[in-house]
Amino acid sequence: MEGERIRLLIAEDDYLVREGARAAVAADPRIEVLGTASSAPELIELLDDHVPDVVLLDIRMPPTFTTEGIDLAHHVRGEHPGVGIVVLSQHADPEYALELLKDGSDGVAYLLKERLGDADRLLQAIDEVRAGGSMLDPRIVEALLEAQRRRSASKLAGLTPRELEVLSLMASGRGNAAIARELSITDRSVEKHTNAIFRKLGLAEEIDLNRRVAAVLFYLQRSHD
Repeated sequence: MEGERIRLLIAEDDYLVREGARAAVAADPRIEVLGTASSAPELIELLDDHVPDVVLLDIRMPPTFTTEGIDLAHHVRGEHPGVGIVVLSQHADPEYALELLKDGSDGVAYLLKERLGDADRLLQAIDEVRAGGSMLDPRIVEALLEAQRRRSASKLAGLTPRELEVLSLMASGRGNAAIARELSITDRSVEKHTNAIFRKLGLAEEIDLNRRVAAVLFYLQRSHD
């Protein structure tokens, strides 16, 4: 691919943003903009005539301005698996990112529209997805991590005071027998509490050690927030 021009299609309903994106990428002699579209149907029509290397598209487009761009990204990936996708969004929304990446992150980038002012970053994303890689805007990554922290805290909130005591001792490195002695309860009771903890935290029936480690990570994550 080195030395070949990168063929690009752009889908964005806002004229100024669309032309701004075109200008940002067209300044690079390696980029050939095959066409632009203001809606999902227009892009699909362009795809009938051109198979690009990369599609640059907005998340919110007509008619509902919700997830048309994400739906379009899945359509393009389904019809043309080798085409890279760079999604632009005004919002660092983790739910959008998760929906976009549900079928895998290869060949997908998710950037905020403010990156249109950073041509190098945008061109880096285009190069990355063309090569089958992926890129997420740092603010998107932060939003995803924060969403994970909130989910972890929510699950821990469902534990009883006794279960939290057991989990706290588990985090300190104690085994079931030591936890039973510390709390003056039976080994059977500790086992019952740990199974309840695993269930409430949504930890699968895997090797016990792995589930203990995962449960401890949930606890430590909350206690350090």
